[in-house]
Amino acid sequence: MAPKKKILCYQCDQEIKSRNVIGLNKKLIDENVKTFYCLDCLAAYLEVDTDFLLEKIREFKEQGCKLFG
Repeated sequence: MAPKKKILCYQCDQEIKSRNVIGLNKKLIDENVKTFYCLDCLAAYLEVDTDFLLEKIREFKEQGCKLFG
């Protein structure tokens, strides 16, 4: 089996290890997005703070969204 491909932040090249951050990119940008932002860069891109995004992850999980684990 091939090794899992690393997903790097489009902005800062930090490795994104969180499935929830990947899900958040898909939920807030586009489900078919090809480039991803880390939590800090996503917050800057959307002009919100990281606490807001963490709260959104919690809300989406509670709603049963399948993009979040």
